[in-house]
Amino acid sequence: MALSEQEQIRRQSLQELEKMGINPYPAEKFDVNVTAKEIHEKFEEDNSLFQEVSIAGRIMSRRIMGAASFTEIQDATGRIQLYFKRDEICPGEDKSMYNIVFKRHLDIGDIIGVKGYVFTTKMGEITIHVTEYKLLAKALRPLPVVKEKEGKTWDAFQDAEQRYRQRYLDLIVNPGVKKIFEQRTRMVNSMRDFLNEKGYLEVETPILQPLYGGAAARPFKTFHNTLDMTLYLRIANELYLKRLIVGGFEGVYEFSKDFRNEGMSRFHNPEFTQMELYVAYKDYNWMMDLVEEMVEKIALDMYGTTQVKVGENEIDFKRPWKRSSMFEIIEEYTGEKIEGMDEKELAALAEKVGVEVDPSMGKGKLIDEIFGEACEPNLIQPTFITDYPVEMSPLAKKHREKEGLVERFEAICNGKEICNAFSELNDPIDQRKRFESQLELGKRGDKESMVLDEDFLRAIEYGMPPTAGLGIGIDRLAMIMTDSHSIQDVLFFPQMRPEKKKAESTIEDFVQLGIPEVWVAIIQELGFTTTKALKDANPNKLFNDLNGMRKKKKLDVPPAQLEDVKKWVKG
Repeated sequence: MALSEQEQIRRQSLQELEKMGINPYPAEKFDVNVTAKEIHEKFEEDNSLFQEVSIAGRIMSRRIMGAASFTEIQDATGRIQLYFKRDEICPGEDKSMYNIVFKRHLDIGDIIGVKGYVFTTKMGEITIHVTEYKLLAKALRPLPVVKEKEGKTWDAFQDAEQRYRQRYLDLIVNPGVKKIFEQRTRMVNSMRDFLNEKGYLEVETPILQPLYGGAAARPFKTFHNTLDMTLYLRIANELYLKRLIVGGFEGVYEFSKDFRNEGMSRFHNPEFTQMELYVAYKDYNWMMDLVEEMVEKIALDMYGTTQVKVGENEIDFKRPWKRSSMFEIIEEYTGEKIEGMDEKELAALAEKVGVEVDPSMGKGKLIDEIFGEACEPNLIQPTFITDYPVEMSPLAKKHREKEGLVERFEAICNGKEICNAFSELNDPIDQRKRFESQLELGKRGDKESMVLDEDFLRAIEYGMPPTAGLGIGIDRLAMIMTDSHSIQDVLFFPQMRPEKKKAESTIEDFVQLGIPEVWVAIIQELGFTTTKALKDANPNKLFNDLNGMRKKKKLDVPPAQLEDVKKWVKG
């Protein structure tokens, strides 16, 4: 493994600490009795509270000034300044804990625990006067250097791909990221409290399923060796939750991890979280009222107001929300009445609004694509879209008044769907026919069509009460509630393509060019990780750099010769 100069220095420090008898990764606990946030918030009110503090955190900056130094550490709540004075850290003749350990072998990124008392510096900054410290974890990699001055930031760790791959580093150096995930947790807790207060039971259903169902999506497939059978990661938990309604529960919900083997975008991740709720003896009109009430409560719990800033838009979740049927909203944005259109006419309208049409698309898919292309992006304020065509909704009950439609709604906000709900279909004869229609779409090539689940049909043949069902996309709602541009910003560890590894040549590859093995690590450290890259080097500069590194690292090897370096580069 090729190490940078900083990484080599830190490993050398690690070895020196161990030689001094200091364990860089001690096992025993370190008692913490205060946080950085508590000190900043309460010290000026009553400084007597902080005369014996014990705190731990990561070193984020250092100012060494001889016999006294300032350091800043960061704990889970924020940053606090520390003041180290040599003669107080080392009251006896042995000053090594300050002169050697603190000054030479501690680095930015190391985690330390300190004890001391809080005071205010002449510059007015609340600071801990350290009387004792302990190294808790040595960092072997340097943190990105983020420079700040007068509210401006330089060299910030902002590359999106690096941030998502190395979320741990993102959380360390970008304080705002932690706040997003804290807000997400508050959002989920608000939702859970709301449902628990209503008396609904939180449950768990299988992730590995013999049949996938409850949504129109492609599944991930796996294999169970002991059972000798194919299983699928669930695309939804709907059919299992309805089985519980059949079994006698009147209100059940689940925060579930679901998986759909589909495309990825800033709105889609193949692994996502949704909350599904099913309540017996209710319908989709009742569920619309509940969704309004719940999301309004979430906004109030998080921000104390129903108005939430999302990008350039200010979204107001105050009840009541606008309600419009699917056909009405399509007519509003396309000027076309689609009620009564056949498949051919719908395909023509879809192409007109910019949808790429293919033969596998039935009426339901075409209407869904027309709505998604022409209408959905325009719906910024929370809006309920109701009464979908029966072809789009195999699990929803037929509309009690409107032929060819079902009792279904989606809530659209900031141009994207955040929830989907039905008056659930509980007629087993009708449900079987709908599943069979889905099978026909599958034969036409629709890879997202549903499969026929005989056990689910058997369950509702025992009788399922009239039921309202709801699915809310937690990640999508979190994007809105935290003003996040991408779904990856609200997932700790989003799915990523395999990381591209930098091409590197082996030591043997360099040795074959006539380069002594002792110089290979230095050449790689200078950035020439492949023999091909070495051919582009300037021989005179490389000659000077090699001998400069020889001197800096105090290598016990003869100086490099210019003629030799020219031969290495020429290959």
